[in-house]
Amino acid sequence: MNRLTPRAFKDQNYQQLARVTKALASPQRLELVDLLAQGERSVEELAREADRSIANASQHLQVLRAARLVEARREGRFVYYRLADDGVFRLWQAVRDLGEVRLAEIKALAHDFLRDRDILEPIGAAELLERLRQGQASALDVRPEEEYRAGHIPGARSVPLRELKARLQEIPPDKEVIAYCRGPNCVLAMEAVAQLRAHGFKARRYAEGLPDWRAAGLPVEAG
Repeated sequence: MNRLTPRAFKDQNYQQLARVTKALASPQRLELVDLLAQGERSVEELAREADRSIANASQHLQVLRAARLVEARREGRFVYYRLADDGVFRLWQAVRDLGEVRLAEIKALAHDFLRDRDILEPIGAAELLERLRQGQASALDVRPEEEYRAGHIPGARSVPLRELKARLQEIPPDKEVIAYCRGPNCVLAMEAVAQLRAHGFKARRYAEGLPDWRAAGLPVEAG
């Protein structure tokens, strides 16, 4: 067996690394990674949340699986996907954060979208944790219930955004409400805060999301 030359070793090493970047070089697959950062989901659930056909979502998931970024298991006639490990989320987090810093287009998008929402005053993880510990605020998880069950900030109340108007009476009126969802670009918490303020609640949003909270080593409950 012939030994690899230094040049051949480098070429093959970079070729393998490129499998990861190629797998992520799709807005659809980046969204699927973002969704899977919330917890394990079936192909059908992922297709619904990403507004894709099941066939299209499955094709993209197969690309991610081939690059070893996600893993799958079958239960009956359903296939469930999950991120391969925490490193995949850290990679997505790094891409997301770098893009926000380096790409003027992302800054412009955020500026245009948030122009009428600049009163939402996002709160950081450290301040949120302290306010929760002191009983000065309550956390509101506005993601779909299955994502809440997979993991949530301890003590957070689950009220999916689509149910918020019908369940306002469940939210304590005597504390500031901190809404959170999937990540810094998730619009669910932004819309929730706008609705809460329109109904007289003192409300803000957590600037990031549950995966970022978990990645920072902060406590998470499941179930």
